[in-house]
Amino acid sequence: MEKTNEKKNSNRRSSSFGRPKPEFDQKILNIRRVTRVVAGGRRFSFSVALVAGDKKGAVGFGLGKAGDTALAINKALRNAKKNMVKLNLTKTMSIPHELSAKFSSSYIVLYPNLGRGLVAGSVVRDIVKLSGMKDITGKVLSKSKNKLNNAKAVMKALSVISSKYSKPVAIIKKEETKEKEETIVSS
Repeated sequence: MEKTNEKKNSNRRSSSFGRPKPEFDQKILNIRRVTRVVAGGRRFSFSVALVAGDKKGAVGFGLGKAGDTALAINKALRNAKKNMVKLNLTKTMSIPHELSAKFSSSYIVLYPNLGRGLVAGSVVRDIVKLSGMKDITGKVLSKSKNKLNNAKAVMKALSVISSKYSKPVAIIKKEETKEKEETIVSS
């Protein structure tokens, strides 16, 4: 019985295929098929809204538009990385104070809420989850169901406690740098 189980598992391929883990987790908020009317008929393209975050306080929102969904997703991810911000969170990974913002017709409010966990819906939940925040209540106070405007309102609210994201730099030990300098000087 045990040998048959080993055989089954040996034939299965791993889901990762040896690929490295991406630096940011991503969530697609919205995919739309957009139509443009031209002389010969209709041209279709896809518009993608995407959120990327590292669950350690960095989050970005991006839009991408292309003729194919895969290309649009890649463009949106590139745009999200470009618009990435690093949030200044408390030690408990929450926000220091109440935040609110209005973008177009969307109005968003975020409250720190110790011990309640993540209480938010729709786009607010996706952005807050990917940024790694905990103990937050988010509320969409407007009647707007437009995901793009709601997402931009959340990012605008978070801009108050954020700074431009920069990649973490690897820490090099002083001894290694001294050894390298000595070899350069001696040559």
